[in-house]
Amino acid sequence: MPTRAPHPSGRERGTTIAELMIALVILSIGILAVAQLFPAGTSTQVQSRMANSANYYTQEKLEQLRTVAWTDPALTVGRHPATGTEALGDAGQWQRYYEVDAMAAPLANLKKVEVTVQWSHRGIRSVTSTTYVRR
Repeated sequence: MPTRAPHPSGRERGTTIAELMIALVILSIGILAVAQLFPAGTSTQVQSRMANSANYYTQEKLEQLRTVAWTDPALTVGRHPATGTEALGDAGQWQRYYEVDAMAAPLANLKKVEVTVQWSHRGIRSVTSTTYVRR
Protein backbone atom coordinates (compact mmCIF):
# COMPACT_ATOMS: atom_id res chain seq x y z
CA MET A 1 0.00 0.00 0.00
CA PRO A 2 1.36 3.37 -0.94
CA THR A 3 2.16 5.71 1.86
CA ARG A 4 0.50 9.04 1.97
CA ALA A 5 2.33 12.26 2.46
CA PRO A 6 1.49 13.80 5.75
CA HIS A 7 -1.17 16.47 5.49
CA PRO A 8 0.36 19.92 6.09
CA SER A 9 -0.83 21.71 9.16
CA GLY A 10 -2.75 24.99 8.90
CA ARG A 11 0.49 27.02 9.12
CA GLU A 12 2.30 25.31 6.23
CA ARG A 13 -0.22 25.54 3.41
CA GLY A 14 1.68 28.18 1.37
CA THR A 15 1.58 31.91 0.83
CA THR A 16 -1.62 33.83 0.78
CA ILE A 17 -2.65 36.32 -1.87
CA ALA A 18 -2.14 39.14 0.65
CA GLU A 19 1.48 38.11 1.18
CA LEU A 20 2.07 37.99 -2.56
CA MET A 21 0.54 41.44 -3.01
CA ILE A 22 2.74 42.92 -0.25
CA ALA A 23 5.85 41.34 -1.81
CA LEU A 24 4.91 42.76 -5.23
CA VAL A 25 4.36 46.24 -3.78
CA ILE A 26 7.75 46.16 -2.05
CA LEU A 27 9.43 44.91 -5.23
CA SER A 28 7.71 47.62 -7.31
CA ILE A 29 8.86 50.36 -4.94
CA GLY A 30 12.43 49.09 -5.20
CA ILE A 31 12.31 49.00 -8.98
CA LEU A 32 10.87 52.53 -9.15
CA ALA A 33 13.60 53.81 -6.83
CA VAL A 34 16.31 52.33 -9.04
CA ALA A 35 14.61 53.64 -12.21
CA GLN A 36 14.82 57.20 -10.88
CA LEU A 37 18.62 56.94 -10.84
CA PHE A 38 18.86 56.65 -14.63
CA PRO A 39 17.75 60.21 -15.56
CA ALA A 40 20.04 61.66 -12.88
CA GLY A 41 22.96 59.63 -14.24
CA THR A 42 22.22 60.72 -17.80
CA SER A 43 22.07 64.38 -16.78
CA THR A 44 25.39 64.08 -14.96
CA GLN A 45 26.91 62.41 -18.01
CA VAL A 46 25.74 65.24 -20.31
CA GLN A 47 27.08 67.84 -17.89
CA SER A 48 30.43 66.05 -17.79
CA ARG A 49 30.63 65.92 -21.60
CA MET A 50 29.85 69.63 -21.84
CA ALA A 51 32.58 70.43 -19.29
CA ASN A 52 35.09 68.23 -21.12
CA SER A 53 34.33 69.99 -24.40
CA ALA A 54 34.67 73.39 -22.73
CA ASN A 55 38.04 72.36 -21.30
CA TYR A 56 39.12 71.22 -24.76
CA TYR A 57 38.17 74.62 -26.23
CA THR A 58 40.13 76.49 -23.54
CA GLN A 59 43.22 74.36 -24.13
CA GLU A 60 42.87 74.77 -27.89
CA LYS A 61 42.99 78.57 -27.58
CA LEU A 62 45.87 78.49 -25.10
CA GLU A 63 47.95 76.34 -27.45
CA GLN A 64 47.17 78.69 -30.32
CA LEU A 65 48.23 81.75 -28.28
CA ARG A 66 51.49 80.14 -27.09
CA THR A 67 52.78 80.21 -30.68
CA VAL A 68 51.87 83.87 -31.29
CA ALA A 69 54.58 86.55 -31.27
CA TRP A 70 54.74 88.91 -28.26
CA THR A 71 53.74 91.89 -30.41
CA ASP A 72 50.86 90.15 -32.21
CA PRO A 73 47.49 91.91 -31.82
CA ALA A 74 46.08 88.70 -30.34
CA LEU A 75 48.26 89.34 -27.27
CA THR A 76 47.37 92.99 -26.70
CA VAL A 77 46.21 93.73 -23.18
CA GLY A 78 42.43 93.47 -22.77
CA ARG A 79 39.54 91.21 -23.62
CA HIS A 80 39.37 89.32 -26.92
CA PRO A 81 36.98 89.66 -28.65
CA ALA A 82 36.51 93.13 -27.20
CA THR A 83 32.74 92.70 -27.04
CA GLY A 84 30.79 89.47 -27.06
CA THR A 85 32.19 85.99 -27.42
CA GLU A 86 33.29 83.49 -30.03
CA ALA A 87 30.65 80.79 -30.70
CA LEU A 88 31.97 77.23 -30.71
CA GLY A 89 30.50 73.83 -31.51
CA ASP A 90 28.06 72.80 -34.23
CA ALA A 91 25.22 74.86 -32.78
CA GLY A 92 27.32 77.40 -30.90
CA GLN A 93 26.66 75.75 -27.52
CA TRP A 94 29.93 77.07 -26.10
CA GLN A 95 30.99 80.72 -25.97
CA ARG A 96 34.70 81.61 -25.65
CA TYR A 97 36.65 84.74 -24.84
CA TYR A 98 40.07 85.45 -23.39
CA GLU A 99 41.75 88.22 -21.45
CA VAL A 100 45.39 89.30 -21.62
CA ASP A 101 47.04 91.13 -18.72
CA ALA A 102 50.58 92.52 -18.59
CA MET A 103 52.46 91.48 -15.48
CA ALA A 104 54.13 94.06 -13.24
CA ALA A 105 57.88 94.17 -12.58
CA PRO A 106 59.84 92.01 -11.93
CA LEU A 107 57.65 89.85 -14.19
CA ALA A 108 57.31 92.46 -16.94
CA ASN A 109 58.48 89.93 -19.53
CA LEU A 110 55.27 87.90 -19.01
CA LYS A 111 51.66 88.26 -20.08
CA LYS A 112 48.91 86.40 -18.29
CA VAL A 113 46.30 84.86 -20.61
CA GLU A 114 43.00 83.57 -19.20
CA VAL A 115 40.66 81.74 -21.56
CA THR A 116 37.05 81.27 -20.46
CA VAL A 117 34.46 79.03 -22.12
CA GLN A 118 30.82 79.28 -21.05
CA TRP A 119 27.84 77.05 -21.80
CA SER A 120 24.32 76.58 -20.56
CA HIS A 121 23.17 73.27 -19.10
CA ARG A 122 20.94 73.59 -16.07
CA GLY A 123 22.31 77.05 -15.54
CA ILE A 124 25.27 79.01 -16.88
CA ARG A 125 28.55 77.18 -16.36
CA SER A 126 32.12 78.04 -17.30
CA VAL A 127 35.68 76.74 -17.39
CA THR A 128 38.70 79.04 -17.19
CA SER A 129 42.30 78.09 -18.00
CA THR A 130 45.35 80.27 -17.49
CA THR A 131 48.80 80.40 -19.05
CA TYR A 132 51.70 82.88 -19.14
CA VAL A 133 53.37 83.95 -22.35
CA ARG A 134 57.02 85.01 -22.22
CA ARG A 135 58.60 87.74 -24.33
